[in-house]
Amino acid sequence: MLYHLFTYLEEAYQFPGAGLFQYISFRAALSVITSLLISMVFGKRIIQWLQLKQVGEIVRDLGLEGQMKKQGTPTMGGIIILASIIIPTLLFTDLTNIYVQTMLVATVWLGLIGFIDDYIKVFKKNKAGLAGKFKIIGQVGVGIIVGSMLYFSDDVNIKQPTVESNQIEAVSDISTWETVKSTKTTIPFVKNNEFDYAWLLNWMGDGAKDYGWIVFILMVIVVVTAVSNGANMTDGLDGLATGTSAIIGVTLAILAYVSGNYIFADYLNIMFIPNSGELVVFIAAFVGACIGFLWYNAFPAQIFMGDTGSLALGGIIAVFAIAIRKELLIPVLCGIFLIENLSVVIQVGWFKITKRRFGEGRRVFLMAPLHHHYQKKNLPESKIVARFWIIGILLAVVTIVTLKVR
Repeated sequence: MLYHLFTYLEEAYQFPGAGLFQYISFRAALSVITSLLISMVFGKRIIQWLQLKQVGEIVRDLGLEGQMKKQGTPTMGGIIILASIIIPTLLFTDLTNIYVQTMLVATVWLGLIGFIDDYIKVFKKNKAGLAGKFKIIGQVGVGIIVGSMLYFSDDVNIKQPTVESNQIEAVSDISTWETVKSTKTTIPFVKNNEFDYAWLLNWMGDGAKDYGWIVFILMVIVVVTAVSNGANMTDGLDGLATGTSAIIGVTLAILAYVSGNYIFADYLNIMFIPNSGELVVFIAAFVGACIGFLWYNAFPAQIFMGDTGSLALGGIIAVFAIAIRKELLIPVLCGIFLIENLSVVIQVGWFKITKRRFGEGRRVFLMAPLHHHYQKKNLPESKIVARFWIIGILLAVVTIVTLKVR
């Protein structure tokens, strides 16, 4: 809203300083500062309100050190995160931008699913929460909506040079780039690092490209579901999911900035995605919200985000990566989420296989998800979280390096 106000003031009255709002970097700075202030200043009041309403975490005794001390800690803190993302986004982004609109839809939708799940657990005293099938239906629903917005909107496209790549001067001129409606995405560590989802339908013949949207939307559904559940699985230790998400957010900000700037896109030989630079302002709010929430969520946590926060964080990361055509980098960038998910799949799968074969289930890990395995090995919670953060930073660096290493 402020973006549109100051744009009008600049165009109509040449209002002093209003032109600053045309710079993405300036608005991103305002966005991160505002989200930090909202989460840190209002976070305490929300915690006090949740305590008054006795909205406390119900802890199941798993025999982990310090676990039962968390009993009664306020949950549903994802409300703080959502407010800290949505308010700066409404204030400082171009709300006519299709990418911003898509991110707002995903944020609100997945936050609502998580809120319903937490509400059932806390207020209805049902530990199971929202039935798994309804969560999946909600995630599939947002995948279909987001996929449709990103495919069918006329404002979503990529630009590519119309001249030979060895003609440097021509390529560096934006007028030589043509706008293309495409289902292409980026493959890491490959020289010609673009992959078209429509290729998977080549067996259909000449009409394959007409149905590329089906594969694209299916991919969106898979990615959104996997990453949102991965973030939810990671949210088991104080500050683990929050800090990891902040690291991922900073990386996505860099990727969005270079993808939305044709000079950087040309230099790095990556897809130039017009208008995607506006996403930097959104992801700045995301990072600020995570860091601000970490003020209260770091060990020992004063509040937990609950599914209200974790499902939204994972979904935001997934949709953002898809919007800038970097979703195939998610296994690297979101390696922590992936490992946590895989640890559960491996544990459950191996237990079932060995039970059928030997009559007694066996385990690969002392406990799953993986962070509980290390708790069982008597590592302090804060040390486990710090080490996971370090691994997350290493994965973020590797992700950025993929821009040039092919």
